[in-house]
Amino acid sequence: MTALDQWELPRRSLLKGGGALVLYFAISPARLAAQEAAPTPPPPPELPGSLSEFPFLDAWIRIDSDEAITVFTGKAELGQGIRTALIQVAAEQLKVDFSRIKLLTADTAQTPNEGYTAASHSMEKSGTAILHAAAYLRRMMIGFAAEELGIASDDLKVEDGIVVSSAGERRSYGQLVSGRSLHVTVEDQTGAFAPDDYTVMGQSVPRVDIPGKLTGEPSYVHDLRLEGMAHGRIVRPPRRGARLANLDTSAVDQMPGVLQVVRDGNYLGVIAEGEFQAIKAMQALQAAAQWEGGASLPSDTDIYDHLMHLPADSSVINGPQAPQSPPEGAKTIEATYTRPYQMHGSIGPSCAVGLFQDGHLTIWSHTQGVYPDRAAIAEMMAMDERSVHLIHMEGAGCYGHNGADDAAADAALLARAVPGRPVRIQWMRDHEHQWEPYGSAMVVRTSGSVSGTGDISSWNYEVWSNPHTTRPGPAGNLLPAQLISGAFRPEAPTNIPPPAGGADRNAVPEYRIPNARVVEHFIAEMPLRTSALRSLGAYMNVFALESFMDELALAAGKDPVEFRLARLEDPRARDVVTTVADAFDWTGWARGPGRGRGFAYARYKNLAAYCAVAIDLDVDVTTGRIKLGRAVAACDSGQAVNPDGIGNQIEGGLVQSASWTLFEQVRFNAHGVQSVDWAGYPIMRFPSVPATVEVHVIDRPGEPFLGTGEASQSPAAAAIANAVADATGVRIRDLPLLPQRVRTATRA
Repeated sequence: MTALDQWELPRRSLLKGGGALVLYFAISPARLAAQEAAPTPPPPPELPGSLSEFPFLDAWIRIDSDEAITVFTGKAELGQGIRTALIQVAAEQLKVDFSRIKLLTADTAQTPNEGYTAASHSMEKSGTAILHAAAYLRRMMIGFAAEELGIASDDLKVEDGIVVSSAGERRSYGQLVSGRSLHVTVEDQTGAFAPDDYTVMGQSVPRVDIPGKLTGEPSYVHDLRLEGMAHGRIVRPPRRGARLANLDTSAVDQMPGVLQVVRDGNYLGVIAEGEFQAIKAMQALQAAAQWEGGASLPSDTDIYDHLMHLPADSSVINGPQAPQSPPEGAKTIEATYTRPYQMHGSIGPSCAVGLFQDGHLTIWSHTQGVYPDRAAIAEMMAMDERSVHLIHMEGAGCYGHNGADDAAADAALLARAVPGRPVRIQWMRDHEHQWEPYGSAMVVRTSGSVSGTGDISSWNYEVWSNPHTTRPGPAGNLLPAQLISGAFRPEAPTNIPPPAGGADRNAVPEYRIPNARVVEHFIAEMPLRTSALRSLGAYMNVFALESFMDELALAAGKDPVEFRLARLEDPRARDVVTTVADAFDWTGWARGPGRGRGFAYARYKNLAAYCAVAIDLDVDVTTGRIKLGRAVAACDSGQAVNPDGIGNQIEGGLVQSASWTLFEQVRFNAHGVQSVDWAGYPIMRFPSVPATVEVHVIDRPGEPFLGTGEASQSPAAAAIANAVADATGVRIRDLPLLPQRVRTATRA
């Protein structure tokens, strides 16, 4: 059996059906065509999660006559642990052993179209759908058994997928689904087990994906090896907008292992038998290519002034239209905060594998959205979407819209050049750093005042930002599609509307502040290509907002935790704040030379998970270096399915945020991006991580899932900045908090 056969077998076996619960909508070509031609009318609005778009039971769960159980999700495992958590949800509601469930993720031939795996929606959308679908299926199985046995449903219970009567009569799920079609709408939402009855949900079940990664089993798309696979590499232009003026490929054509040079307009790549042969050929091709033209960049030293002078779509998103004036006698503070362009910085570069065969294209990719990426690639290739199959495989890091979708498009173009042979494309490190979409640079200007009683008497907040999502869906948002002949133009970027928001995410304070005025300046023109980076605009907005809260607390002579609690009305928000303050033993600022402590709070998007962070650190004012000490966080993301998984996400987000806050910024000048390697774009190393990280998970049994993955990203940054201000007595408002910035600020 070839590696390709191994990947195709699950699809073929599902198509057979047997005596199973079939056919679910995404497998049958006829059903798929009917769905795309004539969408099912929308279900009643009360259906929760992704059931609102895919209400059919067999879209989510399959049970074969051999008792195999498969659960489907359109969301992708990106390292956040949803594979384990979603299995826990299904196992709990189906009342089967956790080990019996196979989860199939993000595959355009087999799973629901749940769009992008983004914004911490996986549990909220997919987890909720699976919970209700599994509970509904269990109740149906009990009903079928009652019908077959001629007894009341109340006389039956489920034990590991077997319906058992009080008299000992037994019917397995596999027996009960035989000959029955369960292509029915999930209507009854009352059958889910209550939290008091949980045996799997709420437990820290070990993640199912970790053993393979620790033992070297093929886990990532980078590991995929198919029979007859060739290797590709791409030559990128030296700068955006450059034109390939001249190219002599004769020397490259004769190099060992070279199968084909692929040129399509300004798109240039090479395919070879071996990976190192492809790299050598790419280097030779790069030397042979002659480019002309292209756009120059502004300097990173004046990027903020440059951004603020670009045309912007400005709107007041909260509070009065006119700025507030502080009342007589109030203490007023004005501040400007900045954030540079930042990378996803995936340690494993973008990778994909493509196979073009018999008019059909199959792509294995670490994309966050298999269906949107399929649509974009199909448009780029001028193919019917039904002839393009996107299969998600894990990759080494994601954190938003990185180069994965573009690599998938590379794989498609190269695979078409050698039909019948799989082609693996992996980006080079300099290409990854230069061409992935970045997180936007941002500027925040604030002014606020506190009265003699310590009340916030005015609040004016303005944020400038490039787009935070230019994801594919349209072909023009794919980098390769912008380079081929008949190039596709990028779609005009738009901002994500409130309340979730993009550039304005978390810009509106959740605190009780009368007439807080917030203005967003959305800058569509991008000096550098930007898109979704973990938490989008929330990272910067919470950094600025929570830093400013500390500045106002200091002006009012108030403890920063008490200052926040006095303005927080949501009891769940107050719980995470007091949990961290108690666990950290918060007694106010450290106020010791070189030693500081900081606090920050945010509810992600003002509608998702709650998180607070406290941290202590040391600042060496001579060198400007910051050494992180103890960090304590608390998170409330609703019903906790896997507490350890939640803790991992909060800790990971905190550490990554610390790396952004202390080290990371894209450097560039008129000639292009200069951060082409890890020396030019340093990230946090192990000696710099916090000495300890302590996470308190506040479980809310029975409450909706709120998502966790991006909750700690923002308050962690503000807590660090507040601790640095405490340690030095100086407020540094420009990210990252580099040693030279600390030295300059403390010597001023």
